Amino acid sequence: MDKIYLDNAATTRTRDEVLEVLNASLRENYGNPSSTHSFGRSARTLIEKARKTIAGYLNASPSEIIFTSGGTEADNMVLRSAVRDLGIRTVITSKTEHHAVLHTVGQLQKEYGIAVKYVVPDPDGTPNNEHLEWLLQNDDSKKLVSLMHVNNEIGNKIDIDEVARICKENNALFHSDAVQSIGHWEWDTQKTRVDFLAAAAHKFHGPKGVGFAYIRKKSGLAPLIFGGEQERGYRAGTESVHNIVGMEEALRLAYGHLEEERKYIGGLKKYFIEQLREKIPGVEFNGSCADDSRSTYTVVNVRLPFSKEKAQMLLFHLDLKGIACSEGSACQSGSLTGSHVLSAILSDEELQKPSLRFSFSSFNTKEELDYVVETLKEFRES
Repeated sequence: MDKIYLDNAATTRTRDEVLEVLNASLRENYGNPSSTHSFGRSARTLIEKARKTIAGYLNASPSEIIFTSGGTEADNMVLRSAVRDLGIRTVITSKTEHHAVLHTVGQLQKEYGIAVKYVVPDPDGTPNNEHLEWLLQNDDSKKLVSLMHVNNEIGNKIDIDEVARICKENNALFHSDAVQSIGHWEWDTQKTRVDFLAAAAHKFHGPKGVGFAYIRKKSGLAPLIFGGEQERGYRAGTESVHNIVGMEEALRLAYGHLEEERKYIGGLKKYFIEQLREKIPGVEFNGSCADDSRSTYTVVNVRLPFSKEKAQMLLFHLDLKGIACSEGSACQSGSLTGSHVLSAILSDEELQKPSLRFSFSSFNTKEELDYVVETLKEFRES
């Protein structure tokens, strides 16, 4: 069988339609969008059209969409400016957040002496809303809550509306890393009162190196990158026109095919879980990934009943068999400490067993999943 890509939470294959848009922009719209001549005006028109399109999918104002190099920059832009410019003295987050949030918050603690508090997780790893509310009610400082909508490793999905309500009722700003959510789940920023969001195009079949921050009007945020007046002054530097229009096309296709692709991918996930349970007795699933009502439809994080010796060779063996998956976030590859998400929710005994993240897209098939399950079964029996 050809190589099988099941690491879509790390990045996705760029759609052919997006590649066509990217190439056309590079060929035909190469003007600097800050230039006043026709070449520049054409590029500027494309950027503002993309901004309007993206804002429409979030039920936001175009002025609230700020283009960035990706989710990490968007997270940094929001968190650093909130502490530096808005007077935030306490950040409340969870130990299962992406490192783009955790490492930024840790650095802000060193630089500005802010307090950092962590919401305790439920047994499945989802931040506990009652504890969040208690933390907010027992802190008189100016606060910001940062909780991701969809966890990138275990697929847990928080009740974003409830978290937004708790934050609003307790006068806290709310930031959500929505990198695994936007393009996969519907968003309405008028209904869900988040103050800030982060997104990345390459998570929904767009190009790498581009994303956006949603910054609610009149937030008071100041620039992270200084220079020209691009992006309403929030982010200096010539915009990456081709990447921005590629992201627009990717998001248009993602939401245009959302229902059919969610049904198809969700069916793959359900089938994969069923086959694993049937063919590999003793298999376990981390977080809420096996519960459709509490997780995203694209991620399965599986804990396998393999010996410690076999565990050391598992990922290497799968790669030799042409199967791409992950032990955790791609952003921590090379780390010797393992998954910080699993370390926060599993016992020492459970951590001794190998856990793998499989993440799906509409490009995957049941035949591929059969091959993966059979490969895992043969590896266990070898």
